[in-house]
Amino acid sequence: MTGLGYDLVEIERSAGGLLRVTIDLPWQPPVEGEPVVPEQFVTVEDCEKITRQLQFALEVDGTDYTRLEVSSPGIDRPLRHEQDFIRFVGEVIDLTLKEPIGAAAEGQVSANRKKFRGTLERAEGGGWQIVWSDEPPVKPGQRVSKKRVPAPLQALGFTLEELREARLAPLVDFKGRSAKPV
Repeated sequence: MTGLGYDLVEIERSAGGLLRVTIDLPWQPPVEGEPVVPEQFVTVEDCEKITRQLQFALEVDGTDYTRLEVSSPGIDRPLRHEQDFIRFVGEVIDLTLKEPIGAAAEGQVSANRKKFRGTLERAEGGGWQIVWSDEPPVKPGQRVSKKRVPAPLQALGFTLEELREARLAPLVDFKGRSAKPV
């Protein structure tokens, strides 16, 4: 895949002979002083090109499969490598820890909590943290008292070894209406 200009994100082999391959375009961190290149995404043509190459390679290799699917990581893409986390700093992510946080966050959140949704940030000392607020989202048309104290922001530091899964959690508005200026 690298020879064709793509990164391999994931390979999954399922029951019934399904072989699912997820690809992405390589990403390089922006260099200071150089113009920022707009983000490029995997297209259907990219998936077709990889499918043709894989079909040939798998046939030569003698790999047994019934169906081959090649796709992009999607808008809820998994984050697995350090470079993925660097690329998506400032984005909202869903995070699942291998173990509950326990006494480390005593008094902040439930001690048996493993799942979090918040903004990915770089922590001091080179680690990672997720920042969130437990305040419920305001529903359209709902009045919010100006006296209501907003829920405080909370942060949880983590290492990649502590993660079971992390993925982007895009906030998608399917209504198609832009917010009215206040």
